[in-house]
Amino acid sequence: MSIAVAGAGFSGAVVARELAEAGISVDVFDERDHMAGNCHTYRDPETDVMVHAYGPHIFHTGSEHVWNYVNNFGSFAPYRHRVKATVGGRVYSLPVNLLTINQFFGTALSPREAKDFISQQADSSITSPISFEDQGLAFVGRDLYEAFFAGYTKKQWGLDPSDLPASILKRLPLRFNYDDTYFDHPHMGIPTEGYTAIVERILDHRSISVHLSRSLQKAEMATYDHAFWTGPIDAYFNHEHGRLPYRTLDFETERHQGDYQGCPVMNYCDQSVPFTRITEFKHFTEWESHEATLIYREFSRECGPDDTAYYPIRQVKEKAQLARYVEAARALTGVTFLGRLGTYRYLDMDVAIKEALEAADGFLECRRADEAPPVFFTNPVG
Repeated sequence: MSIAVAGAGFSGAVVARELAEAGISVDVFDERDHMAGNCHTYRDPETDVMVHAYGPHIFHTGSEHVWNYVNNFGSFAPYRHRVKATVGGRVYSLPVNLLTINQFFGTALSPREAKDFISQQADSSITSPISFEDQGLAFVGRDLYEAFFAGYTKKQWGLDPSDLPASILKRLPLRFNYDDTYFDHPHMGIPTEGYTAIVERILDHRSISVHLSRSLQKAEMATYDHAFWTGPIDAYFNHEHGRLPYRTLDFETERHQGDYQGCPVMNYCDQSVPFTRITEFKHFTEWESHEATLIYREFSRECGPDDTAYYPIRQVKEKAQLARYVEAARALTGVTFLGRLGTYRYLDMDVAIKEALEAADGFLECRRADEAPPVFFTNPVG
């Protein structure tokens, strides 16, 4: 049996490895000249800093299984992600926590006092938030919402927060203590050799052949017993229902001596500032020492046909468009759609790995039962 996989990111690499371990021959194709997709890391030749080529990636998960899996292919150094934000010429701590509240309002509130204070600030008339703006006003009140969320969100999504779903903001925590760790998961870390080294080891198997700078063509897929497509689902169908919209990112790179901003990520929440954040990569590798530094100044905009897709929009119109592609996909046999682009969802790395492991298990189970594997192992329109 032979399998083709389109895409050498985490989704494609993990499903390829699991099938190869089961004795199946796998060919992996990627149009880029490197593995690891948007998680690709490299050493900057001028500063020797480990750079996340497509923007910062922090590995965090609540899944013991996923954490053990990735640690089989490389070591992870402990890392607690902390973000700062510049608003009105002052620097604050994110996510919004007790320090942020006391900094912003010039108070010295206790946890209980802060909780009561924010409940008074919040708009209690909004009982069922629909939009991002509704959620923000009900969440922290107008002052904090406008300072930390409104302008940043307009820049990031190119849409007014009243046109975005409340679910985007529901992911962010609000803390009434001084914990400024960005993620709550028990397992967090940065791979000591970078993400690309992890993916290269996942794909290092005698039954896997990797073809970089080469796209998997649909005509080729018929020569395989099955294919896993982790590229854009609309590209598979030659955009016959139009291009699914994404936001893309542009990065301005600068190198400096010393320490540029003193933290890995600084958000710029004022709408008058054209970029959304600055990333200083040497702060992700706290176990290393560098005299020089490299930063990315990050700008968000609409994704064009030749741009790298980052964030699916998934508004009402886009979900209807996606549903047409999903309906067309369900009429197919011999192909399974997987991953962030294949299912048009924003996936953290750990979720992409978890779903790839489940897809590989599902595929092997179907093979044992002599059944055709499904086109989707997850519900992309859910």
